[in-house]
Amino acid sequence: MNPPVFSRFNHDPRYPPLESSRAGALSRKQFTFPHRTGITAIKKGMMGIFDKETGERIPCTVLQMDRLQVVGHKTKKANGYYAVQVGSGSKNPMKTTRAELGHFHKNEVPPKADITEFRVKGKDGLVPIGTCIRADWLIVGQFVDVKATSKGKGFAGGMKRHGWKGQPASHGNSLAHRAMGSSGAGQGGGSRVIPGKKMPGRMGGHSVTVCSLKVVQVDAENDLILVKGAVPGPRKGMIKIKDALRKAWPDVPSIPAHLLAQKAATSDAAAEVSDVAVEAESVS
Repeated sequence: MNPPVFSRFNHDPRYPPLESSRAGALSRKQFTFPHRTGITAIKKGMMGIFDKETGERIPCTVLQMDRLQVVGHKTKKANGYYAVQVGSGSKNPMKTTRAELGHFHKNEVPPKADITEFRVKGKDGLVPIGTCIRADWLIVGQFVDVKATSKGKGFAGGMKRHGWKGQPASHGNSLAHRAMGSSGAGQGGGSRVIPGKKMPGRMGGHSVTVCSLKVVQVDAENDLILVKGAVPGPRKGMIKIKDALRKAWPDVPSIPAHLLAQKAATSDAAAEVSDVAVEAESVS
């Protein structure tokens, strides 16, 4: 086996050096997926807040979580990877499919309107099923990656869709001021228009990820999260949030201690109820 070759294109000193070997690829794979599960929220709009120290006005996007709860797991043994299924909102059981009802009944959780799956690095990131996740899952000051579907603009011309400057406004130009011009059908092999050529067409309505947005405020009581900057998508749109891959991981465990304590207390209470029921049956 040839020795690994160091690459000078390593862009982040906290990552292992890029090596042209299988071992190097496996060592970098640990930075591909977050240690913790992501969450979902609803975009409420934008507002501005002022920094108490500098007085600077910070444009923020308000995101609100909607009764987030863990509804399922994916494991390496059964599915080939580790992932957490997070449900949000609520759904009428009469309008839920039998397959979904079976999934919710198996995991003893109420029907949810939306289910989102987040991959995690290992089994340590599997939050117990039934755990309710609040806004304090995120930490003020950490960075997150936000993913959503952008606003659909419909069919748009080249100047709006790609930012072209347009053709001359005068000097012989007739009715082609905003037209795209030649598509270059005579270039390349076969004298054809190369796939992917920038042209007028449907604009927006596709998945967009904005990286490394800073969490400015967290309101755990009302499940509100304020992130610095703009977030793609319209109001009332579903937003996926996870720890930023291009920043250092938050210095917190994969599962916060208070969630583990809450789950343990719930399990103990359920065990006590079952013991009381058994004693009542034996007495009767």
